[in-house]
Amino acid sequence: MRRRVVITGMGAVTPIGIGVEEFWAGIQEERIGFGPITSFDASGYKCRLAAEVKGFEPEKYMDKKAARRMEPFCRYAVAAAGEAMADAGLNMEKEDAYRIGCCVGSGIGSLQAMEREYARLTEKGPGRVSPLFVPMMISNMAAGNVSIAFGLKGKSLNVVTACASGTHSIGEAFRSIQYGELDACVAGGAEGAVTPLGIAGFCALNALSESQDPRRCSIPFDKDRSGFVMGEGAGIVVLEELEHAKARGAHVYGEVLGYGCSSDAYHITSPAEDGSGAARAMSNALEDGGIRPEQLTYINAHGTATHLNDLFETRAIKLAFGSHAASLKINSTKSMIGHLLGAAGAVEFIACAKQVQEGYIHRTVGLLESEEELDLNYCRESYREQVPYALSNSLGFGGHNASILMGRYE
Repeated sequence: MRRRVVITGMGAVTPIGIGVEEFWAGIQEERIGFGPITSFDASGYKCRLAAEVKGFEPEKYMDKKAARRMEPFCRYAVAAAGEAMADAGLNMEKEDAYRIGCCVGSGIGSLQAMEREYARLTEKGPGRVSPLFVPMMISNMAAGNVSIAFGLKGKSLNVVTACASGTHSIGEAFRSIQYGELDACVAGGAEGAVTPLGIAGFCALNALSESQDPRRCSIPFDKDRSGFVMGEGAGIVVLEELEHAKARGAHVYGEVLGYGCSSDAYHITSPAEDGSGAARAMSNALEDGGIRPEQLTYINAHGTATHLNDLFETRAIKLAFGSHAASLKINSTKSMIGHLLGAAGAVEFIACAKQVQEGYIHRTVGLLESEEELDLNYCRESYREQVPYALSNSLGFGGHNASILMGRYE
């Protein structure tokens, strides 16, 4: 028999607030995190807006020496994990550390380290490259640093599936607890890729919005959408086996019910045009959770504001839900925080948990008018209503599709 898995802690570092409380307040206030790039001079770039984390001071969340040996994506991960651990009240001195795991994904790792050390290599020679270059660059160091910081000795993973990394990480943590490998797992995603190379690369793909208007740059499902806005940050949750959580009197935000995955096997950047891959991931998550399609009322879409994603995700929802698709409320948290790449699904999972808990579905901010084929309810307004179940979608370059189903804890 599969074990039940619940959410007992959450932590977030986002462009609209550091900490879950501030992030959730920003969601309800429809705050947008977009502005001119400040981490480097982007005046010569076609895309000059990003959703940067503001006011983050690493020493508030970790030892200064430790912080110096981490890149931004790792610092965000450790800070968010610290909040999630404290929120969950998980005392590692009372736990078997080998039963508490860590699964934190990052789509890219540190472009900052790559840029910095390549400059040293070309300007000063190979002898001047930092001995810490590799351990600061590689994407698994978010999971590594979180494990070290909190003494997590169980199964430790770094899932890298581009923009689906955060969702896959939480899903794999869910499976590990469900089938008895772990009693709890610190899971999520982290990213910090607002760098010259990161912006230039996505600009070259024509994936980023070139709008200079913060109110009209990240507009998922709008007919004038022109691409996504790069974001950064981290989302970390503590998932826990239900009886383990009850035994220590833990607060429960909600229950993870199902996890579905698929591959488009179609194109390295474009989703399958008919939406069949994403549709299968959604259907798999519902089947895994024992929920009929007509029982679902809300989807947190991948919703990147690129022309192809929003169109093909819409087709996927129609394929998975048939006539019931017209009854669904669908929103995109990226309308406020941009696209956090490997951290996106994890932060959006937290948004889903809060919406289920609070009975509130946020608006897709900036959405004015959709094109003809985009004819579903993409939440031009917010709703106050019970949300019994939430389905969160993430779709990554390479054709990686992941969906997670959560619900109110009963």
